[in-house]
Amino acid sequence: MRRLPPLHALRAFEAAARHLHFARAAAELHLTPTAISHQIRQLEETLGVRLFHRYPRPIRLSAEGAALYPVLRESFDRMSSAIAGISQPDRDRPLTVSVTVAFASLWLMRRLPTLRSQTGLTLQVEADNRPVGLSGSDVDFAVRYAAQAEPEDQWLPLFEDSLIPLCAPDLLRRTSVNDDAGILRLPLIQYRWNCGAEASPSWQRWSCVAGLGGVKPEVTQHFSEEINAIDSALAGQGVVLASSVLAGAAVAEGHLVRLSKTELPGRTFWAVSRGDHPRFADVAQFASWARASA
Repeated sequence: MRRLPPLHALRAFEAAARHLHFARAAAELHLTPTAISHQIRQLEETLGVRLFHRYPRPIRLSAEGAALYPVLRESFDRMSSAIAGISQPDRDRPLTVSVTVAFASLWLMRRLPTLRSQTGLTLQVEADNRPVGLSGSDVDFAVRYAAQAEPEDQWLPLFEDSLIPLCAPDLLRRTSVNDDAGILRLPLIQYRWNCGAEASPSWQRWSCVAGLGGVKPEVTQHFSEEINAIDSALAGQGVVLASSVLAGAAVAEGHLVRLSKTELPGRTFWAVSRGDHPRFADVAQFASWARASA
């Protein structure tokens, strides 16, 4: 007979180790942070070791916790895949995908009918700007925006991105722009970059790439979300440095105009799923279709 600690304590530790955050683990497991902390302390007492260094914050795994975590992660992933395989074997079940609100609204939604007609796949779209964990959730795969693939899970590249200056045609009818310096004299729109401090698509960085480093761009409108910044540009309120992927349809349809060849490098859009997922073939089919639909 196997002698194992309580399963609920192992689940609490695995979630906390994956997020390195008790509150996020609690939200995933529908518990309180206090309950997560209590279960992990119970597990530490059972094992006779410390699994986390709690101070100074943020929390981090101890050597023993780092040794235990990958074993539990793999075990829970395999259990989840096996259960999904026997409880929902029907391929007709919608494939649940986690995407950002901007990607859903500006790229994916308009292409859903084509996806179904060309591949037979049906998606259940979960749009949220907070990353969703692929382990211990109902999400089959996620679309991530990252510079490179991470060692965990399976990362399938979709398309490369760049950040380009765009505005509505109506703005150009009111103001002429002859060069990059002229762009900086237009109302500039900025949004918060949520992918880390490096390579943020700021007008200051763009002006340096354009050879105008001595100019200090004056931003007239600030937004927390890229989709709102693009909406502002569509309304003729200014120029935005936007994703060439997300704004591609608006440019193709003439609702936005690219003002310069000067651009900032973006990241890569990826389809990410567990490699042992029972419907990984469907995820790979989505990735292939998305690349062809870009």
